[in-house]
Amino acid sequence: MTTAIRGQRIDTVFVLIVFCVFAVSVLMVLMLGANTYGHITEMSREGQAERTVVSYIWTKVRNGDEEGSVSVGEFHGLPALRIDEEYGGIRYRTVIYHYGGWVYELFSEEGLDFFPEDGTRIIAAADLVFAELGYGLIRASSGTRALLISPRSKAREAGFGSGEEASPE
Repeated sequence: MTTAIRGQRIDTVFVLIVFCVFAVSVLMVLMLGANTYGHITEMSREGQAERTVVSYIWTKVRNGDEEGSVSVGEFHGLPALRIDEEYGGIRYRTVIYHYGGWVYELFSEEGLDFFPEDGTRIIAAADLVFAELGYGLIRASSGTRALLISPRSKAREAGFGSGEEASPE
């Protein structure tokens, strides 16, 4: 009888060990899945912010595109996109720039001087860089996203058709 009891104890211990191994395996898979989900969510959030910045700039350029109104320059040493417009005989300037981890927009009467922190925060972004590439092309990039814009007014100046730009991704 002692052999039967010993065999039953070994069977019980074996079942408990198998159950513990199974439970630990399930916990490890769950932890790995949660970590992967968190990583994918963070990457998606970052990509969404970059797409939003690029789409915002594309829309602003398209809406403010008049003859000679869109240009790249600096605003207090920061790369900036300038859009000049006229309302009721008064010239206004919209400046879009990156400052302190945010994309800002500053709309003011032309000739008035403001500081970068005076603008309106639009969206958090790691960076925002503008460059004029020639032939009327403007490159706006934020993170891994980039947008080539050919304002209609710049395309006409460079001698190209209607200046249609490609929509952002």
